Amino acid sequence: MKPNFWQYLGYQLGRVLPPPMHDWVREDLVGSGAQARYLIRFSLPIIPLLCLFLLLPGPLWIGLAMMALLFIPLVYFAIALMNVYRRHRLLVHDLDPELLNANTQRKIDHTREDYERRHGRLD
Repeated sequence: MKPNFWQYLGYQLGRVLPPPMHDWVREDLVGSGAQARYLIRFSLPIIPLLCLFLLLPGPLWIGLAMMALLFIPLVYFAIALMNVYRRHRLLVHDLDPELLNANTQRKIDHTREDYERRHGRLD
């Protein structure tokens, strides 16, 4: 079950979706492309505000440099806090926060199984 427009907007602003939509929330937070969706949602709303620097008098490069001085640290900290935010969103929706580590653990298990198969430790 997918959220309608108003539920989706509320979800983007931090509201909790009802339990029938928890599968959608899980897919949104830990599914394929979750990191890209997070970064787009985090950085897209700030771009119009940063574009106001282009209205300042002077050469274009000054406005662009001021935009970069704010945008680059914003993206850096967004990436640094991505797992904290996603873990929090999972917790408020009563989902297991360890879902964030599931893909990593699956890759580790696959690599270990491949290693053991190549070196004769696995039948």
